[in-house]
Amino acid sequence: METSSKRANRPAESPGFPPCEAESSDSCLGRERIDFPVAVVLPAGGSGERMGLPIPKQFCTFLDRPLISYTIQAFERVPWIENIIVVVAAEHLDLLKSIIHKHCHKKTKLVAGGPTRHRSIFNGLQVFVENGCDSQLPRPEVVIIHDAVRPFVEEEFLLKIATAAKQNGAAGAIRPLVSTVIATTPESYLDHSLDRARYRASEMPQGFLFDTIYQAYQQCSDYDFEYGTECLHLVLQYSGINAKLIEGPSSLWKVTYKRDLFAAESIIKENLSQKACVITGVHEEAIHLGHCLEKILVAGGMKVDIISTSCGDDGSFAKNVSESYNLIHITVSTACFPEIKHTVETVRKTDLPVLGPVVLIVVHLNLSECTSFSKRMDELVTIRGFAKEAKQWNILVYGLLLNYTKDKQKWNEALESFSCVAGTLIKDRKAALTGQLFVV
Repeated sequence: METSSKRANRPAESPGFPPCEAESSDSCLGRERIDFPVAVVLPAGGSGERMGLPIPKQFCTFLDRPLISYTIQAFERVPWIENIIVVVAAEHLDLLKSIIHKHCHKKTKLVAGGPTRHRSIFNGLQVFVENGCDSQLPRPEVVIIHDAVRPFVEEEFLLKIATAAKQNGAAGAIRPLVSTVIATTPESYLDHSLDRARYRASEMPQGFLFDTIYQAYQQCSDYDFEYGTECLHLVLQYSGINAKLIEGPSSLWKVTYKRDLFAAESIIKENLSQKACVITGVHEEAIHLGHCLEKILVAGGMKVDIISTSCGDDGSFAKNVSESYNLIHITVSTACFPEIKHTVETVRKTDLPVLGPVVLIVVHLNLSECTSFSKRMDELVTIRGFAKEAKQWNILVYGLLLNYTKDKQKWNEALESFSCVAGTLIKDRKAALTGQLFVV
């Protein structure tokens, strides 16, 4: 079993779930309502044959982060979940250890899986049982079982599952059937169809009283271990517990095919791009530019906060940084490097749930028409070197040079181009463009 390393200032690693604030009202509500220990078991031993890829789907990467890391992070950001047990095939233990280390998953432990899904889950449960493993963890009252390739589970729904499991012994997510289920004859003719309104698709997560699910596994037959897939059925069969079924959101879908990876990446990018924080400083033209940018981005559906300075003592800067994955830092001074460094250091120190890379766009508003183009570029080139350093903390730094003009029409055109470039950088989050300087 592997224990995660201590979290660094800013892990190099995402929501892509809807951003989850560390001290949000929902989290506080969860801590108040969950007064019993909860743990999670994530079976991650699948081969991903339907993907048609050389590695299992849980290790496929997008936005510089493997799929399984997004799923782990969805549980790690929930304050009332104490431990996350990831059960993985023995041949992938080293790979998953490196993922946990790189992305600083602090609640996560690894366990070698078995040849089937049920045997892997049972291995995960034994971590909490005396003499079940070399390093026993405190036994939870409720354990949540979830698929490693369902990254979009939210705290609100986990709260419902955990609470229902505590009250009923078992609880599971369900979804309406999309297609009608039919039975065929041996000759491949239609035999009969099921009334879709009477049936539901069983989904994850599922929650159980720990003793209930563990005792059910202890009674399983070899056939159950080899061919069974439904944990709720095992609890019904061996413990007589009829699970409470809760209809879950559409976001519980499972990454199964290669196209699902593109869909997952698109969802994460969309969620990360919903909000931006604009840092203007105190210069009048920079503040005016910030408000102009705000109007354009808000019209495009983005929420925008404006901060007048990054060096104030009111804590507003750190607070806004901790709630946004997109920062636009406007400066009119060519000696802006200390301010930029301060911004990056603040990002590193926040408890922002790491669902994807943070974008920092450094905007130099050039007010002097007398300064040569080459000189202006030279003054900003220092950002390139710093961008390489920031990239290792998963902060993507881009430079943008905007030339001010008193011609109203040209200025409005420049604003539109500037907003388009900034919006594209935020939405695409291209790591390859880190350190590039864009001129508007």
